[in-house]
Amino acid sequence: MRPPLVSSRYSAALSLKFTTITFLTLGIFLPTAWATAPLPQCSPESFRFASIVIGQSATQPITLSNAGSAGVTIAAVNSSLPAFSVSGLTLPLTLSPGQSVTFNLVFTPTTTGWQSESVKLTSGSSATFFCVGVSGRGVANQYLNSSPASLGFGNVAVGSSATMPVTLTNTGWYYIELPQEQTSGTGFTVSGLNLPLYLAPKQSLTFNVMFSPQSVGPVTGLVDMTSAGVTIPLTGSGTSTGQLTMTPTALSYGNVDVGTTATQTVTMSATGTSVTVTSAASNNAEFALQGVTFPVTIPAGQSASFNVGFTPKASGTQSGSVSFATSAPNSPAIESASGVGITPQYNVGLSWNASSSPDINGYNIYRAAYSGSCGTFSKINSTLNAGTSYTDGTVNSGTSYCYTTTAVNSNNQESSYSSPAQVSIP
Repeated sequence: MRPPLVSSRYSAALSLKFTTITFLTLGIFLPTAWATAPLPQCSPESFRFASIVIGQSATQPITLSNAGSAGVTIAAVNSSLPAFSVSGLTLPLTLSPGQSVTFNLVFTPTTTGWQSESVKLTSGSSATFFCVGVSGRGVANQYLNSSPASLGFGNVAVGSSATMPVTLTNTGWYYIELPQEQTSGTGFTVSGLNLPLYLAPKQSLTFNVMFSPQSVGPVTGLVDMTSAGVTIPLTGSGTSTGQLTMTPTALSYGNVDVGTTATQTVTMSATGTSVTVTSAASNNAEFALQGVTFPVTIPAGQSASFNVGFTPKASGTQSGSVSFATSAPNSPAIESASGVGITPQYNVGLSWNASSSPDINGYNIYRAAYSGSCGTFSKINSTLNAGTSYTDGTVNSGTSYCYTTTAVNSNNQESSYSSPAQVSIP
């Protein structure tokens, strides 16, 4: 049921009229040489501005591209309606093959109602060709406001979607009827609107617009509630899905001494579109990413390398993983890792000069702990050492030692200690 209005004079304000906008199809006559060559193209090829209050302006960027095999000179931009103008374009302009340039199409209404125009470009050879069909509506007052006034979704991968909210606010003093909206543009859908309805004075409602591109390339659309004074332009671009691969798929460090670090490299490759690595996290502190500042963007077809270090804190097998948050659909990318921490075994090799005394049967080796000076020596060989070298395999990491030797003759008489030697074990 229609709610009561503030006064009877507002009944006329709610009378709805539907206006159909027809874009004119123009015949383009070109010289023969232009008839077979690809023409410069504008993107988007058509655009409808939102309702704009008289005297205010709205701007839409337009991309002009030369897809041909020869350069093209643009001499003039033609618009017969003063409400539509161009900025940001210095003429004459020559576009090389494959080159693009962006300029602004500006709508500044001077009267109420809909206006439509076909903006054309003139080449240096005086050939005229269609650039963009544009329309817009001038209004005296805008009591129903849209925030934002237009939606730009940017790049969205085909197969995924992006959602943006829109808030409509009635800034006037009477109820505004919102009829059924019409949404145009492939991949754009509206949710959260239960129309038709009446929006009370000073009240707002919020709904969502979703962009789910169906193919690669730019798309334009419109949420059209013209009879309520609101049109919301929509833009977005579908992109191919970027994928991220990692080599190797797992890191294996083997045996690594406790307290030391072994490093291996992970190579990430992007395919389809560029992929941005935004952060990384490890579920085991003994596996850590080294020397990386995020975000890191990997262009399509290229690779980036990351170093992962393994620093065991104790003996035994360790396993974990490093996960990379990325813009690719298969995010997070997870790199598993494993390694074995081992306590290093140290040996001290000793050698000395042979005794000059006669009748020497062998030598004894003595060891003492060292802490500023040598402590009490203890013999460490179980049997008499016949030669002048010895290996001590019973030392401990982080300890310092003193060593000395004695000579023993056939009568089992032992000499005094030799000069001591000092060594520190890592």
